[in-house]
Amino acid sequence: MSVSAPAPAASADPPSEEAASTPGAKPRDWPVHLTVAIVALSFAVYVASGLWADPYTNVLSDNVGDQAFFEWLMGYGYYTVTQGADPFFAALLNAPHGVNLATNTSVTVYTVLLTPLTHLAGPQVSFVTVLTLNLAGSAFAWYLFLRRWLVHNALAATVAGLFCGFAPGFISHANGHLNWTSGWIVPVVLWRVLKLREPGRWLRNGLMLGVLLAIGFSIAAEGLFFTALASGIFMIVWALARPVRAEARAALPTVLRALGVTAVVAGSLLAYPLYMHFAGPWTFSGTGFNQRHFVEDAAAYLSFPNRSLAGHLGWHADLAPNRTEETSFFGVPLVILMIVSFALLWRRAEPGRRATLRAVGLVGLIFFLLSLGPRLNVNKHEYDVPLPYAALTHVPLFDSALPLRFALGVVGVFGVLLALILDQLLSRRGPSGGMLNTALTAAVVVSLLPIFPLPLRIQYRAAEPTFIADGTWQKYVPEGGTMSALPFALNVTADGQRWQAYTMARGGRQFRMPDGYFLGPQTTDEGGREQPGRIGAPPRATDWLFLRAAWYGYITSMNNEDRAQARADFDYWGLDAVFLPGEITGSDHQTLNRAAVEAVARDLLGEPEVVGGVLVWRIRRGVDPVDR
Repeated sequence: MSVSAPAPAASADPPSEEAASTPGAKPRDWPVHLTVAIVALSFAVYVASGLWADPYTNVLSDNVGDQAFFEWLMGYGYYTVTQGADPFFAALLNAPHGVNLATNTSVTVYTVLLTPLTHLAGPQVSFVTVLTLNLAGSAFAWYLFLRRWLVHNALAATVAGLFCGFAPGFISHANGHLNWTSGWIVPVVLWRVLKLREPGRWLRNGLMLGVLLAIGFSIAAEGLFFTALASGIFMIVWALARPVRAEARAALPTVLRALGVTAVVAGSLLAYPLYMHFAGPWTFSGTGFNQRHFVEDAAAYLSFPNRSLAGHLGWHADLAPNRTEETSFFGVPLVILMIVSFALLWRRAEPGRRATLRAVGLVGLIFFLLSLGPRLNVNKHEYDVPLPYAALTHVPLFDSALPLRFALGVVGVFGVLLALILDQLLSRRGPSGGMLNTALTAAVVVSLLPIFPLPLRIQYRAAEPTFIADGTWQKYVPEGGTMSALPFALNVTADGQRWQAYTMARGGRQFRMPDGYFLGPQTTDEGGREQPGRIGAPPRATDWLFLRAAWYGYITSMNNEDRAQARADFDYWGLDAVFLPGEITGSDHQTLNRAAVEAVARDLLGEPEVVGGVLVWRIRRGVDPVDR
């Protein structure tokens, strides 16, 4: 399926790895590979430089909640390894019910592998380490994939690989999403899929793909679904093309045998996590996000991203649901370049190569249409024009996906086209003449320069209080007890969740906590099964009192009915103590109202103890708060 060189009219089959290079070629490639790896790592450190400057007090200002969630997962990874806890169900969060981590993005492989670093340096350092390696690894993996399967020129593969790893959509998701920045999964899976057809190696190749799918599922299940969908579309479209149909038919038995091994291996490794995901406790249907809201605005494809040179110059368009979901934002120059490149490559391609181009182009078109969601949106206006996703909103797997993220699949298609056109230009096999080659070269520069990424935005976050850091909290919470920071943990008030992460990373006795930032069912009826999804636990009256105080500065005038409700809520959570730190971290540089939270807490619970830099209230369940 390589289109790196003119192909025979009836074949688009890549050479085997042994035939693809001379005996001395691989040693000569290592300096190039090492250079690309260093460049990719340097870019990744540059993008995450704000966090590296001080990972303990700096936080991603565009997504404080998700960073806290993934830091919590890092802490829970250490707790899992040292305490033998279930990696797919956590009882420490969302008391009294717990959280089904299999239905969340639990990045289990990362959390387990990094347990030594998490314990020694903290979840904060583990988080920025994974984020950096994800970005660098994605660019490097795409470079290797493109160099092996598509292009001869190392510079063409390097530029395209860096584009895939640091495309606007992935820079946007670098704001807290360790799952979506794991873009290296895509080229590695595609590599193993293309290897399935090797004669005589179906057992080995099927085994390796099965293990890889299990790893990918534990890191980015939604991204793995997108990769499988893209692979399936590509393989079917390519195999049905007349020039390669006989070749595909000959390879089919080997591929099917390998896929059978893959299914057995992946199914065995994923049996328990798949059970937990689809039938375990506290599962839910759909997603906690509105699929009509999280769609790609068609105009966003022609716009520039916020964290780019163009965005810095004020050319950014506010067309995404939030700054973490700018999944396309390629800009007009790049979109035009890709269309022109596809046309030029098609014109020069032999029939076998056209089969590959047709399949790649159709993958890009389908993912573009799916990213638009159920209805057409242009410049923030929704038109009553039904799109293909409208028929898929209740189909399993599609019902749990956010449509706009399908735009990330377009990144890979653009990367392939970019590698191919650059390979022809740099190999002096350009589309026609010198002037056109010069124009295309200039177009590549003009297309990529505006979307050159800027470092992620950061802000200060509240330091861990001594009350948590030195273990003083243990005097207020019995073994297996429950404690909460005020306000209760949520995505917009994430301090309490990350402090629990720090205690887990240190080891020893732990406390449970109510609420938290996670995806769960809308209600607690029947264990939450088949309930629609939501963000966090279903709210109760008392946690809403404190969230409203922190977010809006609203101080409730409470009566004995409010106090009776608080007693019932404290008993429901099994709460033993609450504490208020000296600062409360907000999101996007917003300052939350600590004074209002303290006023509500004093009115409800009376005078606190001042311990370890925080205000602490002990809770006598069934007694506190006392009626006035």
